[in-house]
Amino acid sequence: MKILALESSATAASVAVSVDGELIAQSFQRAGLTHSRTLMPMCRDLLANCGLTLEGMDVVAVAAGPGSFTGLRIGVAAAKGLAWPENKPCAGVSTLEAMAWPLAHLEGDLCAVMDARRNQVYNARFQAGCGTLTRLCPDRALSLDELAEELRERKKTQILVGDGAGLCYNELTKRGLPVELAPSHLRWQSAWGVARAAEAMAWAGGLVTAAALAPVYHRLSQAERERLDRAAEQEKGEAPHG
Repeated sequence: MKILALESSATAASVAVSVDGELIAQSFQRAGLTHSRTLMPMCRDLLANCGLTLEGMDVVAVAAGPGSFTGLRIGVAAAKGLAWPENKPCAGVSTLEAMAWPLAHLEGDLCAVMDARRNQVYNARFQAGCGTLTRLCPDRALSLDELAEELRERKKTQILVGDGAGLCYNELTKRGLPVELAPSHLRWQSAWGVARAAEAMAWAGGLVTAAALAPVYHRLSQAERERLDRAAEQEKGEAPHG
């Protein structure tokens, strides 16, 4: 199975090609440029440099969320555009699961975290072993206090992975919890992890059409939250006084 995978959920952008579960090539960039400028040229150049074609890919995969609202939209739109002309099946994988897959060779608990702002993190936890992952909880947005309490009950060392790993390491070690940082070269979101997650999704029958592919935000955008806050304030101001 040949998979073209895209990752643009946070500050880094990456593209990878895998064949039957093995990484063939990956392009990774964390230089601060917008993903709308970098993602499609990275796809084109990676395929060309490998002597591969889009037509030869079996699946187009993308990190569908959680993550940056703009980054997710760019990644999903790019994947849909690549898959649609030849009706390629798509895999919209969990960003958090994709972050955990490159560490599946370890034995123990993996805690995937992304900074969700507003004193929250996006999080999912997995148990790694023998090259596979067992999911311990669904993807969710929760406070660091809630995560700390959950890990205290788990009573196992957590390997932190993701762009929120540094933040969580500092906060959780202050609370006396046993946590470790994943090696820096495996800590950031990557398209290779997306490809690994997509292969598992394909074998589980979870692929979708380009038309059905969509971002999974897990939380309202800032603009939507502000709109609801304004509406609530307006409704409060118009409420009759008794």
